Amino acid sequence: MIRARRIGVTAVALLAMAGAAPAAAQAAPDRQPSAARPFTAAGDGDTGLPPGWRVTGSGKSRQLEWRSGTAVPMGDARVEFYAGDRLLGRPRPGGDGRTFRLGLDAARAQDLKELKGLQVRAAGRRLDAGGTGGAAHAPGRGSLAAAQPPAPLPASKVDPGKPGPYRTTSGEYQLKSVRLPGFAEPVEMRAVVVAPQGATGRRPLALFLHGRHATCYKPHTDELPGDWPCPAGTLPIPSYRGYLQDQRLLASQGYVTVSISANGINGQDWAAEDGGAQARSSLVRQHLAHWADWAAHPASAPDAVRRAPRADLSRVLLVGHSRGGEGVNRAAMDSLYPPPADQDGYHGRTRWHISGTVLIGPTVFGQNPVADVPSATILPGCDGDVSDLQGEVYADGTRGVSRGTALHSAVYVVGADHNFFNTEWTPGKAQAPAEDDFYDDPDQRDPVCSPGTRTRLTADQQHRAGATYIAAAARLFVAGDDRVRPLLDGTGVRAPSADPARVLTHAVGAARTGGFLPDGPATVTGAGRLCSAVDPSASAACLGEGTPGRSPHFAQWETDRETGRRAVALRWSAAGSAVRIRPGSPVSLKGADKLALRVFVPPNSTGTQLDVVVTDASGHRATLGRVRVDGLPGTDRTASYWAREVRVPLTSAVRAELDLGRITALELTPRTRAGQAWLMDAWGWRPGTPAVRPAALPRVDVGRLTVKEGDSGVRTYRVPVRVSGHGSGQVRVYTLDPVTNRATDRLVTVRPGGHDIDVPVRVRGNTRYGQDLANDIVVKAVRGAVVGSYRGGVTARNDDPQPTVTVTPVADRVTEGATLKWRVNLSAPADSDFGAVFVVRPVTDGPELSTKDVDPQWLQETSGGESPDPERALSAVQNLYLWVPVPAGEVSTEVSLPTVRDQVKEQPEKLRFQLTDDDGEVHEGAPVLTGTVLDAS
Repeated sequence: MIRARRIGVTAVALLAMAGAAPAAAQAAPDRQPSAARPFTAAGDGDTGLPPGWRVTGSGKSRQLEWRSGTAVPMGDARVEFYAGDRLLGRPRPGGDGRTFRLGLDAARAQDLKELKGLQVRAAGRRLDAGGTGGAAHAPGRGSLAAAQPPAPLPASKVDPGKPGPYRTTSGEYQLKSVRLPGFAEPVEMRAVVVAPQGATGRRPLALFLHGRHATCYKPHTDELPGDWPCPAGTLPIPSYRGYLQDQRLLASQGYVTVSISANGINGQDWAAEDGGAQARSSLVRQHLAHWADWAAHPASAPDAVRRAPRADLSRVLLVGHSRGGEGVNRAAMDSLYPPPADQDGYHGRTRWHISGTVLIGPTVFGQNPVADVPSATILPGCDGDVSDLQGEVYADGTRGVSRGTALHSAVYVVGADHNFFNTEWTPGKAQAPAEDDFYDDPDQRDPVCSPGTRTRLTADQQHRAGATYIAAAARLFVAGDDRVRPLLDGTGVRAPSADPARVLTHAVGAARTGGFLPDGPATVTGAGRLCSAVDPSASAACLGEGTPGRSPHFAQWETDRETGRRAVALRWSAAGSAVRIRPGSPVSLKGADKLALRVFVPPNSTGTQLDVVVTDASGHRATLGRVRVDGLPGTDRTASYWAREVRVPLTSAVRAELDLGRITALELTPRTRAGQAWLMDAWGWRPGTPAVRPAALPRVDVGRLTVKEGDSGVRTYRVPVRVSGHGSGQVRVYTLDPVTNRATDRLVTVRPGGHDIDVPVRVRGNTRYGQDLANDIVVKAVRGAVVGSYRGGVTARNDDPQPTVTVTPVADRVTEGATLKWRVNLSAPADSDFGAVFVVRPVTDGPELSTKDVDPQWLQETSGGESPDPERALSAVQNLYLWVPVPAGEVSTEVSLPTVRDQVKEQPEKLRFQLTDDDGEVHEGAPVLTGTVLDAS
């Protein structure tokens, strides 16, 4: 029996997700791409979209949709749609874990012809196989057959990974849920406490915040809903319990530790313009406020807290994993520079001091690190989630912003993945289903990151290394033990407790002085050039598009080109080809013991040697010494173009009586044959960790204004920007074109209460239907400022009704083998392409056309990959619809359906498609496409 099919839940889910919010407002980095494989269906034949892509919906509900052939686990990296190198927007996830949809108004595509070179990316990595990007998880082509780990470093004099003298006690608390701005559902206040037993006096507090992971699970199944609250029959995933090993180590050393739950944010942050950073900050500070209350009034504390020593809120370490890393960075910022009250979920006083942060595989969507709070950022070399290792910005992005006394360390862990730092995200340890986020193809194994290779860590090895370096940061930032600094500042020693992990570090800030910074005014001559970290031009970019692998230093932000974010690229064909870097003004190395350089070379290369020479303002030169730089183990799937810190003594410059207060040039001369290298910066270095006194800085927050376009005239609105705090500083403002997303930028000096960032937006009213238009800006701190809410703008809402749709037959009664045709008409032209969706309906007055009666390629393209076999009525085909685009400015278009001729004698057969509304529903009386096909025999 041939069964009639209704679009039902599938279409409702597909169409109801459409929204009119701007691309940034849909910043909902939905699912992590660790195991995504592209959907193999043919593309949309009417629009020329590549396989796996199609356009769905009509009117304001038009959406660009991509579907993966396998589930894409919920993770921390943002999933983004691109047309070539142009960011279209950030899609919303479908309920099936495979489908991603972006409203076409948010995609800034008024004309479907603009959707060329479509790509799906997450943290810079392709997830789809369409277009020119290759497979979502390309194997390590061109890599070593068996990558070798770096040689072990000398052991440090102290080992923070060793347990301390205290036994530990643990317990949990649960408080009343809180409401956070922009979130419909309350967020839980739940945490696990691990504390030392028998410790006297007030003890420092370490707070952990997990990242974005599935929120719920259904026991005895693989189902992992990302909803909040958890649906009936499912349980919350206890991600907050994933750091117990780290907590126990710190507690044994005398710290009170608490790890808080954030499932309520994870289940709702798809709608947050900043990916949930402000909400996570609010949640962290809500917990800290309670701990401040409990420290003052211990009797009011939950049992788990009363059993712990009283916490010292003047010594707080924040530890965040993935989006939790960005969350604790924002919490540190908000604790020093309060956010606008209407954006914040905590409105009390700051009664604590953040001594430092540890950020594990973090996101940094805002690229807004807090320069005056020390940080250590752990970069997992085999991260399959935040795979571009964008967290490097927490070090690089602080240079020149404030006083430079806070140490900012980057800790590269060779062979570590993203998930295994949390046991609740680790297979075999987690309560819910879990996976290794670095996708491993058993047929094409990655030489560096596939399990079992010499460089890949096991879950236990990785977690032990993570716990050790968290404890190192605590000992340096909170306890002030300078003996542990060499483990974090690029000195080149190891903590034996982390063995066999190979852990490498470099740093900026602390006791470093001067600075050869390619970001500022500088000239480069010889066998090198100033290159741009992010630039679509191959001649300007530091790493070209075809480079196998990526660099954490060059992680892309919101724009396709950034001003003033640079490095020095060296390329030589013979030894002795010098490169000279001249800063815009003399650099002072006075008081420094050594010159520290951050340099990287291609992965898997060894033995690059460079002579280092400096010149003072009088022209006197001194050769400081020779450095050797080796590449990290890497493939085209890893971000291994990462700088090693190398140092040369300034002794020879002192002997030669150079004026170290006025160094005017740095010269690097390769002493090995042809090669490449990149210089990130060079600093005067001396041992020690100076006290950090945060500067009083202005804070910038960008808001969003939504207006109706009106029926006539031109109205001018301004992007809402608030500047609070103290003093003055400089930020760079990027204005994004609402159609092309191309950015123009300018440097702006801001002052509290001022209107220095003045971005007028002209909105022209009309009576023609069109898409909403977002006029956005993004802002980044340059010098003497902090940026909280970094993206916003003015969104002009279309307020005109949709044109009505009618249908005129052109050839609706044909002989088999011919093409059925209809004309779809609009009552008025629209300002953007208008899409009408007709869904197949059962025929009620005779035989119905089957899958064998229509062109098989048309069937595959129109249904998303359905086969003609087994033969069935068209109304029984899943997802069969006609999407009819009417070009902007026009009032009609023709739609066709090709039939095929067979040798079977049969009666006339019919078909029926009916127009759906914006919610995917079919209403009585809606326009219908009907056709009859006559037998040709």
